[in-house]
Amino acid sequence: MQTNNSMLQNEAKVKNWIIAISIVIPVAVAVLLFMPQKLDVGADWVYFLPHLNAVMNSAASIALILGLVFVKQKKYSYHGATMSVAFGLGAIFLISYVIYHGAAESTTFGGEGWIRPVYYGLLISHILLAAVALFPILFAYYYGYTDQRAKHRKVVKFAYPIWLYVSISGVIVYLMISPYYVH
Repeated sequence: MQTNNSMLQNEAKVKNWIIAISIVIPVAVAVLLFMPQKLDVGADWVYFLPHLNAVMNSAASIALILGLVFVKQKKYSYHGATMSVAFGLGAIFLISYVIYHGAAESTTFGGEGWIRPVYYGLLISHILLAAVALFPILFAYYYGYTDQRAKHRKVVKFAYPIWLYVSISGVIVYLMISPYYVH
């Protein structure tokens, strides 16, 4: 059985990892997006990834909504399972997103008129919230996983709406830009 001191030390280590991951991943994504030379992965298979990402974001959105339904019904094991599915899909999405943007040039939105500012407004809000979402999501998941319900509830008040917005807006952004993909 762990002593209280060692439990606090372990929690401090986890918090430090969460903070580091929450900084490193958005910086790495930004570097990949703006690097002058894309990585050569040797095939055109990467051009399928945006479509796969949209499916994963759609599934994650459904899992997030089901997670909310289950917690409201006090079905905590179902809640934990659906949130783990959403978390896993998010992790796979992130890997896929990094691979795609490391290897492929960004697609330019071709819409004109009133839809253009709508698209860019949605895209900018999506990007900004995605950049900060990892921090509260990781804490919410950690507190839920370790059954620290009071801390979990506090963080989820911020993490859940941001995560759901980023997931859903990602799908909408994809649907709006997908006609302009060249591959």
